Amino acid sequence: MKPDALTSAWQRLHARERRLIVLAAAIVVLALLWWLGLAPALRTLREAGSQRAALQAQAQQMQQLALEAAALKALPRMTRQEAQRALAAATEQRLGASAKLTVTGERASVALKDAPAAGLAQWLADARVNARSTPVEARLTRSSASAPGAAVTWSGTLSLSLPNP
Repeated sequence: MKPDALTSAWQRLHARERRLIVLAAAIVVLALLWWLGLAPALRTLREAGSQRAALQAQAQQMQQLALEAAALKALPRMTRQEAQRALAAATEQRLGASAKLTVTGERASVALKDAPAAGLAQWLADARVNARSTPVEARLTRSSASAPGAAVTWSGTLSLSLPNP
């Protein structure tokens, strides 16, 4: 349509119809401003508090991990024999008869038979800190006694890498 035709069509409308068209156009413009401009900004503002709290918790956890890594890095180097002795002591102390430790080269394997979950968790912490070994492979199955409230136990094998001298 030509601009002259639009102008003449507009002028042919009654004043009431022109007001309604202007009102409808204003409503459409306001709705677009709301949906495209204000609503996303308000949503971001509403969610900012919870996102900030989650990011702060994540940052604190990362700082704790960084401190732990720095502490482990600062420990003096350990020979493979010292690591084997520390691992054997932890195995005897934490797992007792429910575990059998075998060392082959740079790897240590532990065969578990109904090892208590709490003892296994403590043993893993000892293996990481005291023997400076890291788990490489785990094939574990969870089992629990049939009695209600019975402790959870684990059976299977764990492979750990020993530190390089």
